Amino acid sequence: MTIQRKITLLFVCITAGILLLLNAFILYFDYRFAYEDFFKRLEARVNLTAQTRLFPGERSRAYQEVRTKYLEKLEEENEQIIRADAQGRFNTTGLPQEFYQDLFANGRARFKMGNKFFAGKVVNAAGQDYLVIVTALNPYGFSELQELQRLMLFGLVGSLIVVFFVGKVFSYYTFMPVRKLTEKVKSITSNNLHMRLDDPKGKDEIAELTYTFNNMLTRLETAFETQTNFVSNASHELRTPLTVINSEVELALHKDNLRDETRQVLSTISAEADKLTQILNSLLTLAQSGYDGKKQNWQPVRVDELIWQAIESVKKIQPDSNIQVDFAALPDDETQLITFGNNNLLCLALTNLINNACKYSQNQLVNVKLFIQHKTIITAITDHGIGIPSTELQHIFEPFFRASNTYNYVGHGVGLPLTLNIIRLHSGTINIRSEENTGTEIQVSLPMGQS
Repeated sequence: MTIQRKITLLFVCITAGILLLLNAFILYFDYRFAYEDFFKRLEARVNLTAQTRLFPGERSRAYQEVRTKYLEKLEEENEQIIRADAQGRFNTTGLPQEFYQDLFANGRARFKMGNKFFAGKVVNAAGQDYLVIVTALNPYGFSELQELQRLMLFGLVGSLIVVFFVGKVFSYYTFMPVRKLTEKVKSITSNNLHMRLDDPKGKDEIAELTYTFNNMLTRLETAFETQTNFVSNASHELRTPLTVINSEVELALHKDNLRDETRQVLSTISAEADKLTQILNSLLTLAQSGYDGKKQNWQPVRVDELIWQAIESVKKIQPDSNIQVDFAALPDDETQLITFGNNNLLCLALTNLINNACKYSQNQLVNVKLFIQHKTIITAITDHGIGIPSTELQHIFEPFFRASNTYNYVGHGVGLPLTLNIIRLHSGTINIRSEENTGTEIQVSLPMGQS
């Protein structure tokens, strides 16, 4: 999930929480107001009932006339006047016990049971105690509250929809500088490391990030130029002395008056110079394989033909190698076997892998299988050789690393790192599975027809 989407969702969640809290406050106070208003209306009727029925007279008739003219009849409104008996007790049959206890203890009480409201008080008239109670239903108040709940629910849903799109627009424009920065960084490769991001205006986090990227690009450009100069100069500076050494040793070896000890020393020097030349060539190729792909001669390459080229190269190195090719799973469409890259580098990578399989299996059968899977061209190389110890498997692509069971085999530890660089350069992957004293399987995956 992108940060922009996370911010949008966070914005919606925070707004939803605030709206829910606000709606809860509104509903709570509206409920309280509705109940309080209805109880006051009931208590007014309690007072009027007590005045008109327990204190007859001119004033009571006036109250009765006001009530008749100006007070509406509540839903299922009911008046009760209960007279205390000689012991001061009341017959409260049909009244909620909690309401009666509160009424008897405080002289007046309110009570609600479902949608039925109770209000009452104790009145003393002519030395006699009476309970004056008025009950009624409040359907309109409840319907208003329910309507308010529905309106708030629809309003909440509508508000969240609006907030979602507003948050989306807000996060889009907020991250627009980041997107522009990302697009600019993506356009910078090893071919144009001199390019820099546009100088930002202001001193915000985007400006700080831009300055950081520009400083990093400056360091990368310096390091890349240093590497480029080394690779371009190393061939001349290092190969020339080695060529001179080899030439001088060969001239010395052609002399007839050499003693055996001298000839042996010169032969050793020649062999070590050749070995040093091979290591130098491998290191230079390893360094060059890290260049940007646009500096190479890239073209469409058929992987099946590439395998035959690699096998031919291995046969020249190890004439006794035993290689079996399995093309049984090839697709009918030959264009699916084409990848885009540098033919020489890919051939070198496969040659290294097949040559290692032959060398470390002592020329036992090596199987090379080619197949297509999920728009990926996979070359599987399987041998029955010495394998790789499980504890060392993670280090085999490190330069100059050699497994502990390869001391009897000639090598320099740069073939697999070079191969990995080449495959990565072509947007591919290498998977390896090995068991010591059993064998190794390496799968090289290359993208199908990408340019």
